[in-house]
Amino acid sequence: RSCLLFFPQSDVIRKPQGQMELNSSCQIVRGEGSQTFQLITEKRTYFLTADSPNILEEWIHVLQSILRVQVTSPVGVPHSDAKPTVKGWLTKVKHGHSKLVWCALIGKTFYYYRNHEDKCPLGHLPMRECKVEEVDRSCDSDEDYEATGGGLLSSHCTLVIHPQDQSPTYLLIRTKQEKNTWLYHLTVAAGSSNATVGTSYEQLIGKLLDAEGDPNSPLWKHPMLCYSKDGLHTSLTTLPSEALQTEALKLFKSCQLFINVPVEAASIDYHVSLAQTALQVCLTHTELQNEIYCQLVKQTTCRQPQNHSVIQCWQLLALCAPLFLPQHHFLWYIKQHLQRHADPRSEIGKYAIYCQRSVDRTVQTGEREAKPSRMEIVSILLRNPYHHSLPFSIPVHFMNGTYQVVGFDGSSTVDEFIQRLNQETGMRKPSHMGFSLFTDDPSGRNLEHCLQGNMKICDVISKWEQALKELHPGKYEGGTRIVKLTYKNRLYFRSQAKGETDRERLLLAFQVSNEIANGRFPVNKELALEMVALMAQVEYGDLDRPGSSSPGGTSQSKMQHLLHQVLDKFYPKRYKQNVTPEQLRQLADRLATKWMVLQGCSPPECIRIYLTVARKWPLFGTKVFTAKPVLPSSLEDCPVWIAVNEDGISILDYNTMHLKVSYSYSSVLTFGGCRDDFMIVVSQMKERNSGKNSTEKLLFTMAIPKIVEATLLIASYINYRLTPSLPSSTQPSRSRTPANKLWETESRCFFPSVPRSTKGPTLL
Repeated sequence: RSCLLFFPQSDVIRKPQGQMELNSSCQIVRGEGSQTFQLITEKRTYFLTADSPNILEEWIHVLQSILRVQVTSPVGVPHSDAKPTVKGWLTKVKHGHSKLVWCALIGKTFYYYRNHEDKCPLGHLPMRECKVEEVDRSCDSDEDYEATGGGLLSSHCTLVIHPQDQSPTYLLIRTKQEKNTWLYHLTVAAGSSNATVGTSYEQLIGKLLDAEGDPNSPLWKHPMLCYSKDGLHTSLTTLPSEALQTEALKLFKSCQLFINVPVEAASIDYHVSLAQTALQVCLTHTELQNEIYCQLVKQTTCRQPQNHSVIQCWQLLALCAPLFLPQHHFLWYIKQHLQRHADPRSEIGKYAIYCQRSVDRTVQTGEREAKPSRMEIVSILLRNPYHHSLPFSIPVHFMNGTYQVVGFDGSSTVDEFIQRLNQETGMRKPSHMGFSLFTDDPSGRNLEHCLQGNMKICDVISKWEQALKELHPGKYEGGTRIVKLTYKNRLYFRSQAKGETDRERLLLAFQVSNEIANGRFPVNKELALEMVALMAQVEYGDLDRPGSSSPGGTSQSKMQHLLHQVLDKFYPKRYKQNVTPEQLRQLADRLATKWMVLQGCSPPECIRIYLTVARKWPLFGTKVFTAKPVLPSSLEDCPVWIAVNEDGISILDYNTMHLKVSYSYSSVLTFGGCRDDFMIVVSQMKERNSGKNSTEKLLFTMAIPKIVEATLLIASYINYRLTPSLPSSTQPSRSRTPANKLWETESRCFFPSVPRSTKGPTLL
C-alpha cells in the first residue's frame, strides 16, 4: 500500500508527484498544538499539515486503518507450519511507549502479537543485519522506573535491537535466564552485521555465523581457528584494556600448563590449583570469559585425539560450562563446536556431550558465583562425567544420625537438590513441611547456616572450602574435611501436621529430642524420663533384662553402659549436673523400668506417642534463641529466651520457659540487627478506649550469627503469612526490608567468621 502525492489537487487525474510506501513498520505521531502529524516510514519521516482539525482526524483514522490492514497482510504473517525458535511475553518499548506483547522469533524475523492465540501479528522486525545488545541497568534505581509508570522495575533485564537506519526497539525481560535465551537466538538471527570489526578470530566466527554454520565450509579448518602448539601473541577476542590483553596471554599459558602436564592422582592438587586460579580470574574479570572459551575451543579443534593433552583440555572446558557462558556469537560458536564433536562412541565425544548438557543447564539455571571446589575438579579429572547424569554426590545428614547420599550436577540449585532428596526419602515438599538444608561452619564452632533455594550446591561447597582455607592458612589438608549438610525442620506450621509422613515424624521427633537434651524445650524430670524411654525404644528396640546366671555380670554391665549412653544422648543435660554416681545409677534403673514397659511397641507408634506429648506445649515448633535485654527495657535485667514461631515473637523466662510476653507479627513494625544487638520494634494499644497505639523498641544482646538466623526466620514466617503457598517467597515483609534483601545479606556473609579479601585475583 502507498500514499500518492499530487500537486496541486486538480492534478489527481494525472501522474503523482511522489509516493510514500506504507507497511507495518510505519508509525504515525501527532504534532503538538498545530494541525500536523508525522508519518514515519522505514527510510524517512514526512511532516504533514491538514487544513482543519476534522480533516486531520480523518487522515489519521484512514492511515491507521491502512496500517492495521497492512500488519495483518500475508507479508507480515508467518507460515502456519513455521515453528518459533523462542517465544514468550516481553515488554516492547519504542519511542517511549511500552506494551506487553507476545513475542516469537520465527526464522530471522521477530514477530509480536496481542496474545499467544493471535495468528496475525501486531508487527514484525526483520533481524538480518540488526545489532542486538544487552543494556546495562545496574546503576538504575527502582524508583526511577516506578516513576515512569507501568510497573517496570530495574530488576527487569533489557535488550535493544538496532535495525539499520531505524530507531531502536527495547525489550524488557523478567528474568536473567529468559534474557540469555532471547539474546542468544536474536544474535544468531541477526548474523554478523560487520565482518571487518573485531579480531581476526572474531571475524572468522562472524563469517561462519553468516554461513549458518555450513558444515562443509573450509573456514572450520582455518589455521586461526585450529590447534596451535605455539603460544598466543595477542588475545583471540577484543578486550577493553592492555592489562586485560596481557591477562589473556597469561590465561593461555596457565591453561597450557593444565593441559600439557599429565594428571596423576598423587599430585592432582597441582591441576586443582591451576584450574581454580584460572577460573577465578575469569569470574572476577568477566571480559575474559569469552576469551577462555575461544582458547579452549581453538586447542580442541583439528587435534589428534590420541593424546592426554586434548582430553585434559576438554576437562577444563567441562569445568567452565557450569560456571559461566560466553556471550553473543561466541555462544553460538561453542554450541557448533560441541555439536561437531559430540559422539558417544569416543572419549572426546562423551566430554562434548557432557559439555552440551552443562551449557543447557547453565542457560536454564544461571551462572555460578564461585570457582569450582576441589571435589568438583577431582571428580571431573578422575572419571568421564558423561557416564553420570549427576556426576557429583554428597551425604546429607539427618537428626536421627542417618544420612542419604544425594547426586547433583554443576548447576543444581538447593531447591533442586532438596526435591531430589525428598523423592529418595519419601518426604513432602519443603513448603508443606518446613524443612531446610543447613551447612556446618568451617570454623568448627557450633553454628549452622541455612541455604536459600536459588543457591548452587557447587557454590556452597566451594565457598565453604575457601572459608576453611582462609581460616587455616597453610594448614588446609585437601579432602580431609568437607562441608557437612544437615536436613531438618526450620519452619513449623500446625496446619501441615495432618499430612506428615512417617519419615517426617521420625526426624521431627529426633529434632525435638535434641532440643530437650540441650534445654531448649520445657519438660520436668519425670516427663523427660518418659520421653527418653520412648526415644530409646525407637533407637535400640526392646530392652532385654540380663539373666541372673550371666557369667561375671557382663550382660548387666552392657545394659548399664547402654542405659548411660541413652541418658547422655536424650536426657536434659541440666538435670544431670551435680548428680552423684549413685543418683545416676538410680536414674538408669528408673529408665530401664520405663523402657521395658514399651516392649513390643513399634518405632512409628513410639514416635506418635512422643509427638502427641510434645505438641501439648503451646509453642511446639518454636525456635528459641538465648538473649539478654539491653537496658533500659520493660523486661528484667536477666537472660531470656526469644521464641519465634508462625504466630509471632515471644519472650520466655530463661529458667522455666514460661511465657512473659508475646507479639503477633501484625504488631511488629521492624526487626533485625541494630549495631551489635537484635532489635524488635512493636506497636501496642496504649489505651483501649482511646484507640491510640504506643511504639516500643526492644534491644537484646545476642551472638551475631544468631541475630542473622533469628532475623531470617522471622522474615520467612512473615512472608509465609503474606503468601501461604510460598513459605520462602521473596515478597516484602512487614518490616521495610524485603525478604530477598535479607537473603542476599545471608549469602554475602555466608560464613561470617571469614575475613574477605578486597583484591581481585590475577595471573600476572
